[in-house]
Amino acid sequence: MTGVQEPSAGLDDKGLRLLYSTLMLESTLMAHTLSVLATVEQSSTGRMQELVLLGLLCLLVLMILLSVRKQIKSRVNAHLSVVRKQETQMLEVTTAIARELQLQPLLRKIMDTVTEILDADRSTLFLFDAKTHELWSNVAQGIGENVIRFPSNAGIAGTVFTTGETVNIPDVYQDKRFNQEVDRKTGYRTTSMLCIQVTTKTGVPLGVMQVLNKKEGPFTAMDEQRLRAFCSQTSIAIENAQLFDEIVTVKNYNEAILESMKSGLITVDAEGRVTKANQAAQDLLLDPDGEDTLVMASVEELFRDHNPWVSESVRIVLDGGYVNEALDASLKLPCFEEEEARHTTAANVSFHPLLNVDGVAMGCLVVLEDITTERRLRSTMARYMTKEVADKLLEDGEEALGGSVQRSTVLFSDIRAFTNFSERNGAQETVSMLNDYFGIMVDLIMSHQGILDKYIGDAIMAVYGAPFSTPQDADNALRTAIEMHLALDRFNTEREQAGKEPISIGIGLNTDEVVSGNIGSAKRMDYTVIGDGVNLAARLESATKTYGTRLLISEFTANDLQDSFLLREVDRLRVKGKDEPVTIYEALDAYPEGTFQDPIDFLAAHHSALACYRNRDWPGAIDKFDEVLAMRPEDALAGLYRQRCMIFQDSEPNEDWDGTWLMTTK
Repeated sequence: MTGVQEPSAGLDDKGLRLLYSTLMLESTLMAHTLSVLATVEQSSTGRMQELVLLGLLCLLVLMILLSVRKQIKSRVNAHLSVVRKQETQMLEVTTAIARELQLQPLLRKIMDTVTEILDADRSTLFLFDAKTHELWSNVAQGIGENVIRFPSNAGIAGTVFTTGETVNIPDVYQDKRFNQEVDRKTGYRTTSMLCIQVTTKTGVPLGVMQVLNKKEGPFTAMDEQRLRAFCSQTSIAIENAQLFDEIVTVKNYNEAILESMKSGLITVDAEGRVTKANQAAQDLLLDPDGEDTLVMASVEELFRDHNPWVSESVRIVLDGGYVNEALDASLKLPCFEEEEARHTTAANVSFHPLLNVDGVAMGCLVVLEDITTERRLRSTMARYMTKEVADKLLEDGEEALGGSVQRSTVLFSDIRAFTNFSERNGAQETVSMLNDYFGIMVDLIMSHQGILDKYIGDAIMAVYGAPFSTPQDADNALRTAIEMHLALDRFNTEREQAGKEPISIGIGLNTDEVVSGNIGSAKRMDYTVIGDGVNLAARLESATKTYGTRLLISEFTANDLQDSFLLREVDRLRVKGKDEPVTIYEALDAYPEGTFQDPIDFLAAHHSALACYRNRDWPGAIDKFDEVLAMRPEDALAGLYRQRCMIFQDSEPNEDWDGTWLMTTK
């Protein structure tokens, strides 16, 4: 009949095909019945009886077919109802899944849905880990909260992931790729399996969906089609959830960084309201015992009364979109008690624009770095070293103080006959003098890039080149020594005018490799330098008393000098505890102007006399030193050498004498 059409191929079901066959048979029988009835009217009596019987038989068969048709139609309608219900359920679940952004709950929803719509026992969604090249799942049905991980090319799931083929196995124990050991360990019996690759909309593999043990028979082609359609819908949700998971991870990571930072951080929106403030900012600006928060507070109200420059800077950044900063600024902090005075802290405050994709400022980041402790530390360090050295030390931190060997110049100065001075003048005058004296000398040390190492009673030890060396270290140390003596002359003039006793000092300089670093015990450590180079500087300071000079420098310091100085060779000296002699010099620059009528002639006369002395020409040396004394009668060094020549003239030194003098005292 023309009214009957073949069902859509999409409804691939035995019931639908049976219904179609029944309808076709009904049409045929009805046509035959009508034909028989038409023939009866024209037939003989015998023939009529046969046709009546045949017609009755056709009617009986037709009635039976109508009954069968009704039953089949009922079953088909029931089947279609189930299909519609499943499609509606899948639509609802897909919609719900699309709204889920948490990855773990999403995976559970997906697996529960797959298990239900395919009428299976359990399912697992394995995701690909690009970092480890593994397939993993921690929400697989039937394993609790345990995490499953295996190589992305292993087993049936690995095959599906790498090849992209769909695997539908009625009995997995007949497939060599199936690992039966898993069943033995879990006590679960796997029979049928449907496994399909899950990909992104661009075809990039995301993972594998694995469904186990269909409750009635093996998985069908319709099951494959449904699972493939469902996975194509859920892949977008999985991508979104993974992206959301990454965003949350980054957010938590950034939050942890913000909270761990010692600097206060405040973010402000375009309206000037605080949107985020870390704990350091809260501690700095709020009462620690209160319940207030900076979030949603107005920057204008927060800083208007006592720090208006902060809110003004925020507004400038929001309007202009460029970085602004205030270094070593004074930040007035709030007082939390009525009787408590408002105090000020030192802070570096920087203002950074938060820009949108179009480069327009949509907010401002305020960074509050409390440098009160650093300022206090700088102030303390400034008592011992220059600002530049202090800044460098703070910048390099423990690395600079941890201990190193480097070439440095060490300066030792000591007050002559200090014990006698203190006995004559008493404790109060002695302390007063030392404070005035040290104040002048330390200023000179630091003005030439030196570091005050320590006070040793009335002595001063300074270092040039530790912890940071420069080519000018020797020059800076010698200039310091020269200016110390010239400053002492002015200091003594003032003391004498005030009726006070003057003092005299000796200075020794040496340049050598020394060990510098924090030295001491766990309870008390000092930054200092140690080594033979330090000891030699102390010996030279002591030797100034023997030679009657203002200062002495070693040949090592003299060799490192970059600039020109009036150096007079003093002697070749072997100090106590050392085998090798060292040539020592005096800088005539340390004497007041006018001390030498002609310093060049004076140096020439001295060197000529010294040459005669070393050549054992005692009479010639005596005459030459007399010439030196004629130029400067109070020259103690020339007098010392004249006395030596007189002794050697009467008692010749040994044949191996090379002009070196042995220093027997420290």
